[in-house]
Amino acid sequence: MTTQTNSHFMASDVPSQQGRRVLITGANSGIGYEAALELARQGAEVILPARSVDKAEGAIARIRREVPGAKLTAGVLDLASLASVREFARTIGERFPGQSLDLLINNAGVMAVPQRELTVDGYERQFATNYLGPFLLTALLFPQMRQRRGSRIVTVSSGVSNQGKIEFDNLQGERSYKPMFGAYSQSKLADLIFQLELQRRLTAVGSPVLSTGGHPGYAITNLQASGPAGQSPLGFRIISAILKPFASQDAAHGALPTLYAATAQSVEPGGYYGPNGFQELKGYPVAAKIAPAAKDLSLAKRLWAETERLTGVTFSL
Repeated sequence: MTTQTNSHFMASDVPSQQGRRVLITGANSGIGYEAALELARQGAEVILPARSVDKAEGAIARIRREVPGAKLTAGVLDLASLASVREFARTIGERFPGQSLDLLINNAGVMAVPQRELTVDGYERQFATNYLGPFLLTALLFPQMRQRRGSRIVTVSSGVSNQGKIEFDNLQGERSYKPMFGAYSQSKLADLIFQLELQRRLTAVGSPVLSTGGHPGYAITNLQASGPAGQSPLGFRIISAILKPFASQDAAHGALPTLYAATAQSVEPGGYYGPNGFQELKGYPVAAKIAPAAKDLSLAKRLWAETERLTGVTFSL
């Protein structure tokens, strides 16, 4: 249930984050950057990995111009490479040993890559970057999550998860490839399934850590140009041009569902949040529509097992 207060949640409503250590992927731009900025503004120590040191340091410099005393740590992480995820998790474990993380936000992603691409591991780029990498990162970092009330794992999905379908015979786009309402929507549905199944497993073992999530609606960020040479599919660009004038919002407002899921006291275990406007495209964060497939328990268990196989990790809580 959402309240009138929740429906007008703003960045200024983020409670104090003093004493909390946050790791957020994709924080060098877009909604990830805006979320990192607000968390730092409220006193959180923020770890900001990016695909290069320069990108991570650039984001840190921009945040420090806004928040001079911010506690920020750069890192290198390419979610499309399982080896990179493992190496990054190892470095975090060495630098911040033991139970040292209060908040993990799986935010980084790519969208509507025009032509099918395979990662170094042989996986379709969107499925690998948006889902397999975050799953592996969460599994490897979970032992470092502080087992106390207030600790959260936030997974950013998308409104197009409602159009997604998990095709086990086409997970890597090997049978057919559709950039947006195929590979991308499948990867974001997988994120939502993961968020909900993770909460079920956390509840089953009595962990105080919450698994929550959200989607930004139609936020104007560089994600829309994340394909090769910044080129999104023609059909997607046409739809975007039509919707943009009246149904879009900037990255700062797009970050609000993530910030709400990460910090609001009224968030429920497994809660999923998005904008309250028309078709959840823009507005203030409220409980978002959950695709029926994301509630399928047998599908969730099958996907979890297949993901463990693909990533080579056993995610034990």
